[in-house]
Amino acid sequence: MKVLVLGAGQLARMMALASKPLNIDVRAYDVGSAQVVDPLSVSVTFGDLVTGIEFADAITAEFEHISHDVLACCEASGKLFPSSQAIKTGGDRRLEKNLLAQASVNNATHKVVANKAEFDDALATLTLPLILKSALAGYDGKGQWRLKDLAQAETIWQDVDTFIKEDTSDQQQAVVVEQMVPFDREVSLVGVRDKNGETHAYPLTENHHTNGVLSVSLATNEHQALQQQAAEAFDKIAAGLKYVGVLAIEFFQVGDSLLVNEIAPRVHNSGHWTQQGADTCQFENHMRAVCQLPLGSTNLVRPTAMINVLGTDTVPDSILAVPSVTMHWYGKSKRPGRKMGHINVSGFDRSELLARLKAVAVLLSEEDFPEVLDYVNQLT
Repeated sequence: MKVLVLGAGQLARMMALASKPLNIDVRAYDVGSAQVVDPLSVSVTFGDLVTGIEFADAITAEFEHISHDVLACCEASGKLFPSSQAIKTGGDRRLEKNLLAQASVNNATHKVVANKAEFDDALATLTLPLILKSALAGYDGKGQWRLKDLAQAETIWQDVDTFIKEDTSDQQQAVVVEQMVPFDREVSLVGVRDKNGETHAYPLTENHHTNGVLSVSLATNEHQALQQQAAEAFDKIAAGLKYVGVLAIEFFQVGDSLLVNEIAPRVHNSGHWTQQGADTCQFENHMRAVCQLPLGSTNLVRPTAMINVLGTDTVPDSILAVPSVTMHWYGKSKRPGRKMGHINVSGFDRSELLARLKAVAVLLSEEDFPEVLDYVNQLT
């Protein structure tokens, strides 16, 4: 089998690595250079998008914000999984909110706003505090504003209005205004669906964010009541999209209930722990699904946590002396805030995992890994 991945970042890289044992040949379309490259050595090129489509038996994507023209070309080949509509839905909060409504899946009360009149209506209709999220191109906390007092409204609207008017995407920009959810914690579910509608879900993952970016994910398989609720939401959303591949859903936990925050139609940062903690990792299962191979088990084989490495290209070698620690570098050049790699830590049970996670966290600098040790201390 031959697969073309739209996007040539770390997710394409990890899909390619997971595909090697299955004898799946993976190439990646670099949207920046418009060239098809080797995802493990991006200096190796194979031609343009047309060449890549001809090469592939299946086409998939590592991120949502792909030109609609590129998606249309790939869709026309009949090889694109998930569909272009699924990918677009993950990249446009308006489409996402419509999908959640059609699937009867709970999410935050909201309004879509594209002008001042709609903004004023949202203020009159919704209850403070509010969070405003760009409909397009928002990720890792970018393109967001928080409104806690009506005295801030005019200043925030001026920022939003400028953002909308200066947008250069090929679709009309807007913002989704949501009532902020007083949640207990953030969790996510990564699942996989094949072309015949069979689904498997990984254990629900607890997530900690620092400055709007995921810093730690923890998978221990201890939330069975919530797991069932999350899996039901996954099945509804995936069915609504006629989805093929791995799909991630981020939730707010409010008491015993889950509200969908957002969906990601791809392998996901909060699922990186599956490389060491699950029977079949998310990257292999995604490729199995798009290549129409039998899905692998999503069972947890040992409790595992992931720590994101952001903006630094070094970590202490001493972390590798901690049992069941695996380092994953992405081969990127360093810049502030950039996802450079991740660390997976595993244990026989939750207690052993948390002990090892703390042993790693105390070795990491607070400057490069803010709040990680504090979060681990809260868990223990």
